[in-house]
Amino acid sequence: MKKVLLINLFIQLCLFSQAQDVNLLVQRVKEKINRVNDYTADAKMKTNVSFLKVPVASVKLYFKKPDQLKIVNEKGISFIPKGAVNMNMNNIFSSGKYTVLDAGSDKLGKTVVKVVKLLPEDNNEDVVLSTLYIDEVNEVILKTKTTTRDNGTYELEMQYGNNISYSLPAKIIFIFNTKDYKMPKGVTFDFEDGSKKKTADEKLKNKTGKIELNINNYRINKGITADVFK
Repeated sequence: MKKVLLINLFIQLCLFSQAQDVNLLVQRVKEKINRVNDYTADAKMKTNVSFLKVPVASVKLYFKKPDQLKIVNEKGISFIPKGAVNMNMNNIFSSGKYTVLDAGSDKLGKTVVKVVKLLPEDNNEDVVLSTLYIDEVNEVILKTKTTTRDNGTYELEMQYGNNISYSLPAKIIFIFNTKDYKMPKGVTFDFEDGSKKKTADEKLKNKTGKIELNINNYRINKGITADVFK
């Protein structure tokens, strides 16, 4: 009987220790992200939706803490899904209180990552579940999967360069469902199959789209006025 109790106690202590470790990891990742109050950056944006012809665009990114993100294409129209704000890492942690669950380990390429699930404690939150794939050595998020009530499920993949100390990626891949794609009013364009905009609604349903942002020239914590986001 004592042996069984000791085994159960040992298991409970191990589980408690794992829970503490993953909470500390998430806290360290969050603190690193919170070092950025604002930034502007330049980027090349490639939109990959199988049936649309969208050219590579030169864009500017504007971010202001806690969750304001704006993507501006000064020479044309950028076709951006409604959930593009999720490309901001701060959004993952800005929804208030959440429960952190250790979901074990995985591998992204050659990197072993800790898998962590965040469950918002507020049942009215739009985000239902966020799954993070964390590089424990560099304390950065390499991938996320976010399920929302109203805007579907989004995936983010991040690659880092010179600004890894601020958790600012050099490349972001944003994967989304095209039913959430934002079609500008009054804009016409050709589809890959030669059809016109009138069939857009049918074509946009239940397809996978991808946006790739290759980012450079970060200007971090220089100050941005609120007018930028109007």
